[in-house]
Amino acid sequence: MSAITSVIGFPRIGANRELKRAIEGYWKGSLDLDGMRAVARDLRASHWRLQKEAGIDLIPSNDFSYYDQVLDTSMLLGAVPRRYRDLGLGAEDTLFAMGRGYQGERGDVTALPMKKWFTTNYHYLVPEIDGDTEIRLSGSKPFDEYREARDMGIETKPVLIGPYTFLKLARGPQGADLTLEGGLIRDTGEAYRQILARFASLGTDWVQLDEPYLVMDKEEGDLELFRTLYRTILPGAGEGEGRVHVLLQTYFGHVADCLRTLDELGFDAIGLDFVEGCDENLAALKAHGVPDGTTIFAGLVNGRNIWRNNYAVSLGILDAIRQVTPDVALSTGCSLLHVPFSVKGEEGLDPRTVRPHFAFAVEKLGELHELSILAETDEEGKKASEQLAANQKLFDGTRVQADQAVADRLASLSESDYVRQPDRPTRQSIQAKELGLPILPTTTIGSFPQTREIRAQRARLRKGEISQEEYDSFIASQIDRVIEHQEAIGLDVLVHGEFERNDMVEYFGQNLNGFLFTSNAWVQSYGTRCVKPPIVWGDVSRARPITVRWSSYAQSRTDHVVKGMLTGPVTILNWSWPREDVSHRIQTEQLALAIRDEVLDLEAAGIKVIQIDEAALREKLPLRRSDWHTRYLDWAIPAFRLVHSAVRPGTQIHTHMCYSEFNDIIKDIDAMDADVISFEASRSDLTVLDAIQAAHFETEAGPGVYDIHSPRIPSVDEMVDRIHEILGKMEAGKVWVNPDCGLKTRGEKETWPSLEHMVQAAKRVRRELATGGRPAESR
Repeated sequence: MSAITSVIGFPRIGANRELKRAIEGYWKGSLDLDGMRAVARDLRASHWRLQKEAGIDLIPSNDFSYYDQVLDTSMLLGAVPRRYRDLGLGAEDTLFAMGRGYQGERGDVTALPMKKWFTTNYHYLVPEIDGDTEIRLSGSKPFDEYREARDMGIETKPVLIGPYTFLKLARGPQGADLTLEGGLIRDTGEAYRQILARFASLGTDWVQLDEPYLVMDKEEGDLELFRTLYRTILPGAGEGEGRVHVLLQTYFGHVADCLRTLDELGFDAIGLDFVEGCDENLAALKAHGVPDGTTIFAGLVNGRNIWRNNYAVSLGILDAIRQVTPDVALSTGCSLLHVPFSVKGEEGLDPRTVRPHFAFAVEKLGELHELSILAETDEEGKKASEQLAANQKLFDGTRVQADQAVADRLASLSESDYVRQPDRPTRQSIQAKELGLPILPTTTIGSFPQTREIRAQRARLRKGEISQEEYDSFIASQIDRVIEHQEAIGLDVLVHGEFERNDMVEYFGQNLNGFLFTSNAWVQSYGTRCVKPPIVWGDVSRARPITVRWSSYAQSRTDHVVKGMLTGPVTILNWSWPREDVSHRIQTEQLALAIRDEVLDLEAAGIKVIQIDEAALREKLPLRRSDWHTRYLDWAIPAFRLVHSAVRPGTQIHTHMCYSEFNDIIKDIDAMDADVISFEASRSDLTVLDAIQAAHFETEAGPGVYDIHSPRIPSVDEMVDRIHEILGKMEAGKVWVNPDCGLKTRGEKETWPSLEHMVQAAKRVRRELATGGRPAESR
């Protein structure tokens, strides 16, 4: 007899990104709605069968989404703002309009704000609730998918974002804080009560309600909000003979400060993460105990990284839990949405020395099943020692030899290596004279559209159909084209377009020692956007110059300033699969030294502006405020300073961040000591400006004036309004005008008109400032 196993969620994009291709085919008109639905239905069926065949007991349903599970929840609860309802679109098209905006014969609306899902690189759509919103059960998706699986003979555990997390993530119009008052709380609780009642009527055994917001710090009234919601939702959990069991699922951290509250409410099961938050969750269990009738779902298989599970460690944690309660089920630590589909087919990874160390989503199902067997004893009282011994071999000895040169270089660093001289105001004055840029200088974040032709040429090079010289000639022609186009529309600081790069992290990894790469290990980032992170296998150092050639070439083709484009060390690590045998701090410092070498080579080659993207800096900020500095910022911020501290005063250092909550770490961002920062602000309605103003932010800044993750083309007037909104909170001399992210994923047909409108908007505002400000009637 093995322990019960549960999977919190499973990747939905498919083994070969079938969902991405189907949805994008529908958007382009090459696949109709029924065709897209058919692909989705086949994927759901395939994934349910995979989990059943792997021996998983509680298989999730409703973890599928065409775009985002939080967005699905908004639609299920009727939290669809009127501007989207007024478009008169069907369910899927309404969902897409909320996720990516809409511009067509039915109207012109921007997308909902998009933020990072806790400490992951997955993005969710922020629910919007206003005075016109009526929270009520308004859809049937979870019930339809449950029946769909049951018709296949597979009993599933429906999964929903819980009401507490949903309300805590929700905002009012223009990103305003949401007032959580009686009517809204009552209606939300009633909607979830009806959901459980509906599942009970269908004969569902288990329903999983995800409440990851419980691992966050609690504000005054949070626990009372949680109690109020669940006192409405839980009594009887549907009542009658068909009572459904409720699994309250947490992940990404610990719930030590509220476990007693969870116990009091009488959940049938509580899911705790013992990958992240292990020590705190264990201590809380020992301190409070577990009520009779409550099962602990122990998250032991890491859903956030791709390394094999150490069975001995997991079984030790399980034994510690069982000292508190014998009623334990085994689970993934979080949804497997955050790891690739399967190691199968990764022929580039050595099958003897490398591949055995990795487990993607499919392999993690096997790990969970094996752990469930190892967790029990056979008739002779012995554990299944063969599986345990085979697993232990992966962790015995040294997997990879250390690089002594890297260790010596780190050991030789001093405090002065983390400080740039002179101070920033002095540097900014020098840079203003040397660069000679106008007020409100315009630029882009770095990348330009990766067209089908560019991807085809890269594939031809990889297959040996063209020579390196032919490929390089093609890249040069693309740079020529984009430089000429940027000059023509009037951008002030140009970029070379990054056409030679397949990805902003993988490309750098390919030029660094210590990295491995996969062929198909894609992970969903937002909507249909997928990324393929490289793997940090050993100590990191720069193998060769990475960007100097093409940045120098671009600068030679124009009299304008061209930015050198780099990815920063924190982002490279956060968007890679990091080692688990070495701390994140050490890995980041190794990366910082490698990128420092590149910065100095760019400067020596005559590049006067260098952008070091730290798009993912905020992403891995610990969820508990007390851990922010000691476990992250105290080494992440200095690592960035290490990258650029040795450049001369006249070299202007930029950085970029996207889709995160910046307000609460704005002073730490200023302490990165960059000269200019650009960041996403369009989808968050520029709410970061208040924090910039309050912090007396020294860094020049370019809050994004339009959303590049939407295909709509913003008008000149729209961006003029945005710029003036920025100028209401920032000095004009410190403002840059730019999109809110790179343009790699956009098409040419929306990229260039949008940029032309942006430049025209900046020029109009410059004229207004030169003549005394904006006319009152246009404000």
